Amino acid sequence: MALRHAVLAALLDGEYSGYQLAKIFDVSVSNFWHAVPQQLYAELAKLETEGLISGRRVIQHDRPNKRVYTVTPAGLRELERFAATAAKPGIIRENLLVMVQAVDHISAAPVIAQLEERAEVSAAKIEIFQRTLQRLRGDMDEETYLRQGSPIGPYLTCLRGLRFEQENHEWFRSTARLLRERAAARTEEGG
Repeated sequence: MALRHAVLAALLDGEYSGYQLAKIFDVSVSNFWHAVPQQLYAELAKLETEGLISGRRVIQHDRPNKRVYTVTPAGLRELERFAATAAKPGIIRENLLVMVQAVDHISAAPVIAQLEERAEVSAAKIEIFQRTLQRLRGDMDEETYLRQGSPIGPYLTCLRGLRFEQENHEWFRSTARLLRERAAARTEEGG
């Protein structure tokens, strides 16, 4: 998937400025696609040049003017084309996993510290996903929302992000605990 498709998908929910799009990416899209604001601004310019989005200038009296974007019919056709292509399986590229892989031959303490830090980050992300899901659901329970609520796409991707972070959180915590216990056992055996 190219960044362009993630931007087009994010713009389906409304008319957004580059700044607003960066916030959306930071909160909801980041669970499946990462981009820094500079990449988003460059992609918006390309998409507008290609006619996949349209932009309009909004004059603001108390702040600098801004440009807001929406998906064009050509952009929607591009998303249709993209959705018809075979999706490639995701891969894991995680520095922390390399560290854990090497932990038998290096000091475990810094690895444990990073696992604990990442568990805290995951816990914070879990809270954000839970709040976002609740906001999307409103007064509906999850089962009802999944059957008849709207929008379903953002809800499902947020639900996937929540489950991903819950799994991460549990793995970070349990791996740190296991490595700490093993280090303590080695200390007791040696001393």
